[in-house]
Formats: sequence, C-alpha cells, structure tokens
Amino acid sequence: MIRTGETRGDDLLGLLLQFNNENNSLNNVNNSQMTKEDIIEECKQFYLAGHETTSSLLTWTLIVLPIHQDWQEKARQEVLQVVRKKNPDAEEINHLKIVTMILNEVLSLYLPVIALYKRTYKECRIGDLYIPAGVDLTLPIVLINRDTELWGDDAEEFKTERFAEGISHACKVPTQMAFMPFEWGPRTCIGQNFSMIETKVALSMILKQFYFKLSPAYAHAPYTVLTLQPQHGAQIMFHPLN
Repeated sequence: MIRTGETRGDDLLGLLLQFNNENNSLNNVNNSQMTKEDIIEECKQFYLAGHETTSSLLTWTLIVLPIHQDWQEKARQEVLQVVRKKNPDAEEINHLKIVTMILNEVLSLYLPVIALYKRTYKECRIGDLYIPAGVDLTLPIVLINRDTELWGDDAEEFKTERFAEGISHACKVPTQMAFMPFEWGPRTCIGQNFSMIETKVALSMILKQFYFKLSPAYAHAPYTVLTLQPQHGAQIMFHPLN
C-alpha cells in the first residue's frame, strides 16, 4: 500500500496513508506529510494505548468494587435488569447508567495515563501565563482530578454519585474540562468510545456471573510504568453467583 499509494481509508493505517497522499497531491505546501516511520510509530502507539488503557481501567474497577460492595451490588442489579441476553448489545450498553458512573469515578481517581505531554510549536498565552515556542509541557491530569477547588473536599474519595447528572455536572465548576481522562478538543483520544464500550461489556459479563472481593494478600499501591498499575498485582477472588 505504501509503495503503490493505494489507500482504503477504512482503518487507522488507511486514513494515515490517505492523509499523506492528499497532502502529497497538494505539493505538501504546509510540510504536514508524515514519514513512513511516523506512520509506523503512530500505529504502534495506537495498538499499545488501546490495550493498556482499557486493561488498566478494568483492573482498577475490579479492585475498587470489592472495596465498595454497595456499588458492586448496585451495578450488578442494573446489569441483571438491563442485559437480558448472554452478551450485552449496543442498546443495552447505552442504558447502563450506574456502570458508566462507576467507570467515570474510577477514571477520575485511577486514570490510566496520569499526565499529558505537549510541546508548543508557536508562542501562546494562557490567561496571564506567556509560553514561548518550543517548550515541553507536562499537564498532571491526576492532580486536576484531585483538586478540591474543582471537586470539593471529597475529591480523593470514591464518590460515584458525583457523576449522577453526567460529566458536566460532576464537579463544582460547570465545565467538562475538569474531567478529561481521554484528553480534550480535536486531539481527544480516537479510541475513547471503543475503550468505554469494551470495558462496559467485560464488566457486565463479570457482574452477571461473579461476586468478587479482594484477597487478604492485596496491598493497595498504585504506581506508574506506562500506565497506572497496582504495584503488587491485583489479587481478586471470584465466586460464581449460581
């Protein structure tokens, strides 16, 4: 495909190649064409991020729900009521309000990627702060999610009910930008919806079949490698419901 210039545009690789071909046909005036190495690295990152972030979200959810048994049971009752088939379909997934609230709260406290890293390509101003071009910026999302001015004095507590009215009403400041586990704006994570759907499906199937609690061997110690992970593993004991 790279040699011939043929593109289909029905997956990430095809879209990137299509973008390159279109820019090439315009003589690449803006110098925005990607190299083959850029395209390969982008696909590798997409594959890694798509696996790591979803598995991290599901892992922390399975750790948190045994600690908060009331929310585990609320989520289970919702799943048993909404998901009538063996496997949930798209319509059923969209009606899992409590499950969505739980996942959002887990993302708030244990988001897979705790910081965003950006570089300014031109000088800019954010409020009274002037930032010249070529500056590397670290945006500590994990600190934003635990900011008491945004979320209240219980910012570090597991309070699923804060998302009862949706993301825009979850914090004290009426904005969705206080909660951005998948980034924000035109560069928001392309796999956001897929990751949430995948996690909801997996969690729903687990809740339908198992009651689970933490092993006495579990030690709560979040730490970051590529994503936020339990340092000593997640020792979880599953018990069949039937």
